Amino acid sequence: MVNRHCRFSFIGLKPKRRNRTDEVEFRRKTVQWTVFRNSPEGACAKGLSVRYANAGFPSPAPKKRTAMVNRHCRFSFIGLKPKRRNRTDAVEFRRKTNFRFFSLKMASKAITQQIRAKLLELAHVDANRYTTVLMQGSGTFGDEAVLTGVVGSDEKVLICSNGAYGVRMAAICRQAGVPFVEYAEPFTKIPDAQKVAEYLQNDPAITHVAMVHSETTSGLLNDIEAVGRVVKEAGKVFIVDAMSSFACVDIPVEDWGIDFLVSSANKGIQGVPGFSFIICRRDLLEASKGKARSLSLDLYGQWETMERDGGKWRYTSPTHVVLAFAQALRELDEEGGIPARAARYAENNRLLIERMGELGFEPYIKEYQGPIITTFCYPKGATFTFADMYEYIKDRGYVIYPGKMTDEDTFRIGNIGEIYPGDILNVTGIFADFLKEQK
Repeated sequence: MVNRHCRFSFIGLKPKRRNRTDEVEFRRKTVQWTVFRNSPEGACAKGLSVRYANAGFPSPAPKKRTAMVNRHCRFSFIGLKPKRRNRTDAVEFRRKTNFRFFSLKMASKAITQQIRAKLLELAHVDANRYTTVLMQGSGTFGDEAVLTGVVGSDEKVLICSNGAYGVRMAAICRQAGVPFVEYAEPFTKIPDAQKVAEYLQNDPAITHVAMVHSETTSGLLNDIEAVGRVVKEAGKVFIVDAMSSFACVDIPVEDWGIDFLVSSANKGIQGVPGFSFIICRRDLLEASKGKARSLSLDLYGQWETMERDGGKWRYTSPTHVVLAFAQALRELDEEGGIPARAARYAENNRLLIERMGELGFEPYIKEYQGPIITTFCYPKGATFTFADMYEYIKDRGYVIYPGKMTDEDTFRIGNIGEIYPGDILNVTGIFADFLKEQK
């Protein structure tokens, strides 16, 4: 990669040959490169000369990097999505985005800081009391960073589970040796706030409570507001996995007593996979120093670096993901913010349940159905296989969740991301055609 792109036009160094000596010389000199673009992002907007550094090597040329983003510009969303990424999408992405050069150190840090501030705004929190930490990896990495980094060896976390992702939180604690107790409910039932209160009353050793907001195993939207209330009354720390719900529904983090909220770039914000983010109480994060059981997932260490060095990531930053996320935040604002996006998702879900019901597919969940993903039961007397149905739908341009996560014959369809009512009508029409062909 270095050899292919080392012949940039920069001041003072333009090697004739692309050999190892040139690379060493390049690293030794670390030349200055002037950024030519006009955007509101940090120093780059002023056309300042900034140090072009990526471990001493040049990153891909701007054109190459743009193409890399283009390959990922059909944002990954939860469940239902068109399967093709076409040229029109790429052109539209380039037209909308203000970014041209993506690996400039100062630009990357400035964008990271803007993202951190924007997330606090979306969470309705006081920036003096709360902060944001971005963490490389998926949402599970974020969950693990919090559970293994803020719960000390002399503390205990109560995990409220009613699906695979609550169970995963318990598995994280078990693997890392984090003291915990699990309060489990069936996949069709939400955790009861009163039962949580009883756990806290009966076990004074419990210092933290953790639960999932949108349990996508079934589609339940758990009542984190009610649980948060009893957690605060007991003076405990409240951790919420809002992976699939943040920006899909409005969450007033501070008002609901949430101390640590974890989400990821590729869900409600409609970015691409590559990092998670944690919105957390500043004082509790500072108090967690030295508790981390992992080097790379040290939440306090990541935050300290970002604070000290103005948006710097501790280790290699997922640059293209950060770029895509910044653009996704702009598009969220253009849509009308979380209220508008939440309304679109709710309408998608309402229409999906209605149209699937007309075809004989009833929702698995009768109460507390969230607007994000729905688990459907097979029609009575169905003789088709899920594999056949899945391939039929995929061949016609849409992808649903492969497989099931319940003991019954069910499947899941998500409706968040770049999905509109027209897509719901299209995919349910494909379901109808499939059923006709089975007769």
